[in-house]
Amino acid sequence: MATEDKSLHFIEQIIEENLENGFPQDKLRFRFPPEPNGYLHIGHAKSICLQFGLGLKYNAPVNLRFDDTNPAKEEQEYVDAIKEDLQWLGFQWAEERYASDYFQHLYDWAVKMIKDGKAYIDSQSSEDMAAQKGTPTQPGVDGPYRNRSVEENLSLFEGMKNGDYPEGSHVLRAKIDMTSTNMLMRDPLIYRVLHRHHHRTGDNWKIYPMYDFAHGESDYIEQVSHSICTLEFVMHRELYNWFLDQIYDDNKVRPHQYEFARLNLNYTVMSKRKLLQLVQDKIVNGWDDPRMPTISGLRRRGYTPNAIRKFCETIGVAKRENIIDYSLLEFCLRDDLNKVAPRVMAVLDPVKVVITNYPEGKEELLDAENNQEDESAGFRKVPFSREIYIEREDFLEVAPPKYFRLSLGNEVRLKNGYIIKGESVTKDADGNITEIQVSYDEDSRSGSGSEASQRKVAGTLHWVSIAHAIEAEVRLYDRLFIDEAPDSHKEKNFLDFMNESSLTVSTAFLEPSLATAQVGDQFQFQRLGYFAVDKDSTPEKIVINKTVGLKDAWEEKGKKETNSINNSLKDINKFFKVGSREERIVIRKAIGETLSGISNYSLLQNSFRKNINNNKSSLLFANLILKYSSLKISDYDTEDLSKLITMSLRSESSFVRLRAILNVYDLDFDPNFVNSFKDEILKLEANPSKSTTEREKEYMEKLLNKL
Repeated sequence: MATEDKSLHFIEQIIEENLENGFPQDKLRFRFPPEPNGYLHIGHAKSICLQFGLGLKYNAPVNLRFDDTNPAKEEQEYVDAIKEDLQWLGFQWAEERYASDYFQHLYDWAVKMIKDGKAYIDSQSSEDMAAQKGTPTQPGVDGPYRNRSVEENLSLFEGMKNGDYPEGSHVLRAKIDMTSTNMLMRDPLIYRVLHRHHHRTGDNWKIYPMYDFAHGESDYIEQVSHSICTLEFVMHRELYNWFLDQIYDDNKVRPHQYEFARLNLNYTVMSKRKLLQLVQDKIVNGWDDPRMPTISGLRRRGYTPNAIRKFCETIGVAKRENIIDYSLLEFCLRDDLNKVAPRVMAVLDPVKVVITNYPEGKEELLDAENNQEDESAGFRKVPFSREIYIEREDFLEVAPPKYFRLSLGNEVRLKNGYIIKGESVTKDADGNITEIQVSYDEDSRSGSGSEASQRKVAGTLHWVSIAHAIEAEVRLYDRLFIDEAPDSHKEKNFLDFMNESSLTVSTAFLEPSLATAQVGDQFQFQRLGYFAVDKDSTPEKIVINKTVGLKDAWEEKGKKETNSINNSLKDINKFFKVGSREERIVIRKAIGETLSGISNYSLLQNSFRKNINNNKSSLLFANLILKYSSLKISDYDTEDLSKLITMSLRSESSFVRLRAILNVYDLDFDPNFVNSFKDEILKLEANPSKSTTEREKEYMEKLLNKL
């Protein structure tokens, strides 16, 4: 039993304790309560898997309830998309409910609260209400309408309901405590006037309940036992309970709110508002664009329900926020597709190969294994002929050491086929290779059992017979953002970090077995990655989406850039040890080239801040980041810049001081910022103990003249 307890996450532990303390198991009830104001994204998948997973574990019903209380942002399109996503993920709800089903119920409870002296109509402007509520460190004060009579409040509330007042003229507020340390308890709004058409109730209502009021009361109506939400609602729990206190009946189940950490995934954004902006500004091609983190986008790209469920299971349920690496999601996908995706051959960037000693007009069918991970997948026949396509990058005229692809004079094996040897090439007027001539070993066919077929060669290439190839449009998708935290940087717009290479389109050639592929079918293009047939496909043209590569290119790139930073720091130490200026220039230029090639904004920012300290190597490195990296002056925090320059000018190293002076002199700083170092430079100029060099003196003089 102890072992089983350790495997339970904290919400399961709470439920187990509730059951042990006498809560009836048949009273357990959960719900997934999306707002239909956008498409679900991968962050919602974590909540979905949690809620429906609890339902399956405890054989308890899970409702799908749409918290549709804001007609200004909600649409039937979103409702339909959410239902489709849930079913695709493999979950089925017990009942389909809507907060709008309860509008009359909620209105009646609001009237009761007015009669009980627990709510009142406020007629202040939103600005006045915000000022009156105070700040986190300053208590609020009672507003001028807080003590309206019950009769006046009832009359005004009925007028609001009847549409007698314009939007923004009145709101219904709970009467709680304007001095509460929890600002949400300072007379929160319950109802506001909205003359908007609702996707389900039409124009029947002119007032709509606020989320905090409708959400908890809807849980109560549905007799939800455990109301599970994300950590940003921790401060809302007190208000959730207060609203329940106004209506609770001892004979019914009282819902209890529990919070877990939401999913934070790097290299993307999870805000519905920002995702909507991407759609509305046509930066992406709709909510289901395969670059989007929406469930519909992931589905279209070729993700599987099993991979997403496995991902959610792997990251677990916790109370503390953390950031999950996108690579883990891709790992779960590769792991799933590796088991189920048939292997086929496709060439994305073709170059023609002619097998000169293969008989003209001859064709043969070669046996190809469909999936080596699945014995039951069997084999297929792949046509082979004298002229084939291979990938352009799989050939070099002259091979460097450890090159395991085709080159002149060297042999490779064609997958499922023969061993070929590079003989010659044909080029166009610009020197581009248009055709490669090769010879083949007739006795070397794979699987033939001949001695030649057992011969080992350096590499194996995929290929497609030109006479049998199917032309296709292939959309190569990559991550939408180049920064791991695109919406976390002060003074930067998340759109500044768009990946300009997130979509490239190529004309590819596929083996003929894909002629009957249907929308949604998934394949592994051997040596290239996993791909899926897109919904844009027609009988005349097949469109294929790249789902994910065979290897994690971003992880490799991240490691490479991190290693480049670390190696540059080591080179900085050499800078101080070499004897000549020429050697130092070589080292500085090499470091500069390395830094200029790093695109990871967060890595550069973190490296810059980390190296603002009293170590001379660190200070010099931070100054070189300032000089050579792709970051603009506006990307740096002014306080960090000031600290770096000040510490550098005070350094005992003349190399550090000179680089700081050159940066201030050369870079496009604000004149007022530059002027703030005038006194520091004058002190340095007048301090003989610093042993300033002639170049330092020269540029200090130039800088002072510039000021």
